[in-house]
Amino acid sequence: MNYHLSQIPERIQKPRTHGFTMVMDKGLSTREVENFIEMSGPYTDIVKLGWSTSYVSPNLKEKLKVYRDAGIPVYFGGTLFEAFIVRNQFDDYKRVLEKYDMEYAEVSDGSIILDHEKKCEYISELARQVTVVSEVGSKDAANIMAPYQWIELMNAELAAGSHYVIAEARESGNIGIYRDSGEVRQGLVQELLSKIPAEKILWEAPQKSQQTWFIKLLGANVNLGNIPPSEVIPLETLRLGLRSDTFHHFLDK
Repeated sequence: MNYHLSQIPERIQKPRTHGFTMVMDKGLSTREVENFIEMSGPYTDIVKLGWSTSYVSPNLKEKLKVYRDAGIPVYFGGTLFEAFIVRNQFDDYKRVLEKYDMEYAEVSDGSIILDHEKKCEYISELARQVTVVSEVGSKDAANIMAPYQWIELMNAELAAGSHYVIAEARESGNIGIYRDSGEVRQGLVQELLSKIPAEKILWEAPQKSQQTWFIKLLGANVNLGNIPPSEVIPLETLRLGLRSDTFHHFLDK
């Protein structure tokens, strides 16, 4: 850091196994990625190319190389996986991962109806090729699951080979673990944490109020995702108690 301050919470150093920040890239150019890495690379642990944006992104290989040269792994959004599955092109999806030398893959079923045993089979098969992160929760606001269902699905996916489970929120942060207003479904989160290790859950939290809530609950080293590129440094200051929302949280009482 640029100068010394006492009573700053200790951050796990990169490469982190938890306490990481997942950034949502919704279509940055190669030059924008270079600029992003200059300032925010030290605080970014992994990048998701949102939903199916990789399908239409020019210079995709060049862009991926910029991230890799900076030591930041990248994966394609789960909606792209679903787009292949709904078209019966799973083998093609695996070839795409190989073509672009992807080390991670996201398995989700937020936009399609997928038998959960079959989803776990996909996770197991992909886990032999890449590190899998799987997403639990629907993008349909009408599809509300009870906490025990979230727990069962998450445990099954971790057992199938998923390295982390993502708690669905969409890039807008108003579904899944959140209410329409963006408010955290606190009871759901508490029940999940009673059965699933916190370090294995990636909480999608695109809104500052959501990031603040999880930092106050689980500390500076909580896994947070769907962070806009412009919000990575602001999030790091939240984690360190250097923004008004968490300013007093880490100070000795």
